[in-house]
Amino acid sequence: IVNEILRLNEDPNVQGLALDLPESLYSSKVLNAVKPEKDVDGVSDVNLGRLVRGDDYDCLIPPTVCAVMELLEDLGGKTVLLVGAGGAVGAALQCVLQREGAATLSCHWKAPQLQSKFQHADVVVLGSTKPDDVPVSWIKPGTTIISCSHDLLSEKHNYGQQNNCAAENTVGSLAIAMRMQNMVKNTERWIQSQHYRKWDLRCLKLQPLTPVPSDIEISRAQSPKAVDVLAKEIGLLTDEIEIYGQTKAKVRLSLLERLKDQPDGKYVLVAGITPTPLGEGKSTVTIGLVQALTAHLNINSFACLRQPSQGPTFGVKGGAAGGGYAQVFPMEEFNLHLTGDIHAITAANNLLAAAIDARILHENTQSDKALYSRLVPVVNGMRGFSAIQLARLRRLGINKTDPGTLTEEEISKFVRLDIDPSTITWQRVVDTNDRFLRKITVGQANTEKGFVRQAQFDIAVASEIMAILALTTSLQDMKERLGKMVVANDKKGEPVTAEDLGVTGALAVLMKDAIKPTLMQTLEGTPVFVHAGPFANIAHGNSSVLADKIALKLVGEKGFVVTEAGFGADIGMEKFFNIKCRASGLVPSVVVLVATVRALKMHGGGPNVTAGAPLKKEYTEENLQLVADGCCNLQKQIQITQLFGVPVVVALNVFKTDSPAEVDLVCEIAKQSGAFDAVPCNHWSAGGRGAVKLAQAVEKAANQKNSFKYLYSLELPIVEKIRIIAQKVYGAQDIELSPTAQSQIDRYTRQGFGNLPICMAKTHLSLSHQPERKGVPTGFILPISDVRASIGAGFIYPLVGTMSTMPGLPTRPCFYDIDLDPVTEQVKGLF
Repeated sequence: IVNEILRLNEDPNVQGLALDLPESLYSSKVLNAVKPEKDVDGVSDVNLGRLVRGDDYDCLIPPTVCAVMELLEDLGGKTVLLVGAGGAVGAALQCVLQREGAATLSCHWKAPQLQSKFQHADVVVLGSTKPDDVPVSWIKPGTTIISCSHDLLSEKHNYGQQNNCAAENTVGSLAIAMRMQNMVKNTERWIQSQHYRKWDLRCLKLQPLTPVPSDIEISRAQSPKAVDVLAKEIGLLTDEIEIYGQTKAKVRLSLLERLKDQPDGKYVLVAGITPTPLGEGKSTVTIGLVQALTAHLNINSFACLRQPSQGPTFGVKGGAAGGGYAQVFPMEEFNLHLTGDIHAITAANNLLAAAIDARILHENTQSDKALYSRLVPVVNGMRGFSAIQLARLRRLGINKTDPGTLTEEEISKFVRLDIDPSTITWQRVVDTNDRFLRKITVGQANTEKGFVRQAQFDIAVASEIMAILALTTSLQDMKERLGKMVVANDKKGEPVTAEDLGVTGALAVLMKDAIKPTLMQTLEGTPVFVHAGPFANIAHGNSSVLADKIALKLVGEKGFVVTEAGFGADIGMEKFFNIKCRASGLVPSVVVLVATVRALKMHGGGPNVTAGAPLKKEYTEENLQLVADGCCNLQKQIQITQLFGVPVVVALNVFKTDSPAEVDLVCEIAKQSGAFDAVPCNHWSAGGRGAVKLAQAVEKAANQKNSFKYLYSLELPIVEKIRIIAQKVYGAQDIELSPTAQSQIDRYTRQGFGNLPICMAKTHLSLSHQPERKGVPTGFILPISDVRASIGAGFIYPLVGTMSTMPGLPTRPCFYDIDLDPVTEQVKGLF
């Protein structure tokens, strides 16, 4: 019985449980197995506790008790005797009767002086059948007698049997009606719970230290809330989360259907100026901003971040959880594996890569007839097409479902993809910086019969499947996008897709959990979604549409969702608006543009900044001229934001070496250049408290008129869209297409892909294609060396110069400092 109750507790289609069991089975273990929110009989200890405490809204009164009270009127000053009414119902009866002003006595049938107690009672409630040795004459004339059911909880009655009591009122049928009423109340409560409700969030207190400890020391010093507690605080239902350990959980997409009528919150994008190789702290600003909004201004807010790749974590950049007192934590959980999404992408990507080479081999070594007999095998004496094979037949114009009816010509068209190996664009991936996989040779084993070809590995986050995960809006949409992925051309120049290879369903199966955003928390206990992490050069470098959509529903109309764009505004923000916003249909409210004095000095002519090398004195001492000269890059990035019609707030991420005069100068120039506001931020050293002024500025900017618009029309030719980005965003004089790039553009246009948005693959270290050109380069010609397509993700990506999709390890990678304590199992050395 308990196992069945526990199963029904977890069934989202069951909103209430009523127990109808023999009286002997009503143990405390059985009664308390029912979830309090599903307890329509109101007999669990939690429900009774709420009743005694007076929380009428949160509890349900047992149906038998409701029925008794329906039959009684004006109890003030009367004495009510409860005989044989024990357990949950007896306790609930006493509580409710006393609340109505009655004096209550309770006893069992064998109680001494029972006759005397009968004589003093105005009302007698019989909780169980009267024994024969208790005469009716003991009850004084005129007494109101109410008989509860034989089985208090199941409401079963033997209506033919009389209790030999005059003027007896039996509650049986009425109790059944009251149980039905409880069921209605429970269902009403469930319906209300499906709608948005204000958060009841318990934020975590920070006690910042000076000097600021390492990121991992700060993370370890804070105790996280259990993720199921956080989920409940922000309005998630039990059946909407899948818990991974203590501090992270997947959130199911069913939430979008439940809250579909809930107005969205405000949508904030954190972008940045052209950064130094060290990064300027966009993730840290994102976390500091939501900590300020929620923990200090009591405004619902969500941060939506990308999942970091293992490559940079063990390579040169380290983790991406923010830093200082503005982090997602536990940071080791965030930076290492998380919930396995990148592994799922790797598995799906490499399954498709294996399918391509295997199909080429089999087509090269088998006749049409042999291929057909293997692709459509006889099973249990019958030959039949799978669903994905029927779809391929329809695309080929073959409207047949019986494998025995295809002609030889139709069989040949069906079984031969005729992939041209020289056109294969689909590469294998691994989530490690492994430079020696940038070019490889596959097919060298004797079993591959000499079908050798050159190939390469990309880093896993550069897979088109990652870009699809970030842009998809539903499971069905993801399946369709996966099927559309073009992996090569056939020998006639037509695209070959994952759907043609018959692998779409298998890819979707591998990705079925990865599509769900992962819930974590900031150091101050505010919610964060971590989901997707597409390569910010060859893809669009933004976290997922689904995480943003779910978060916008959860924060409510007055709340804020803060997400981050990869690299500078010229790359990440432009792609966010032109690609991600087109896919999601969401309209941004504000752009927060992150700047640092360090980066501005670099753009003003300061010496090179190199990861791992000490900063030159120009960056650690006051130099107002360098700052003023470098603000040209900040001004340009503000102008880029204004192209899209969105208000911009500049967040100056303050370092301890920045002088007050330098900080004031940047904020003044930013406001003069069209920023709605410019605010110095100290969240790294102070947590959310150090970003309160930024949060207030963002809240005000979000109420400004928003005239958001895309930069270009999708109907324009591919070349024109590239030119618009190059000239309006980068400041180029014009573009120059290589013969390869022009050929690819012609091919994609002919294949029907000309109406897709553009995703420029360009260095992030300069507005131009040359990393060494800082500030605001002008008059340059932007070279387009090649043009490729991610058809499933839904964009064309031109390559500006050379662009590596597999980073390499430096001489001294981060992994030298990463270790595991074998006693405590704590990770050391992450940053």
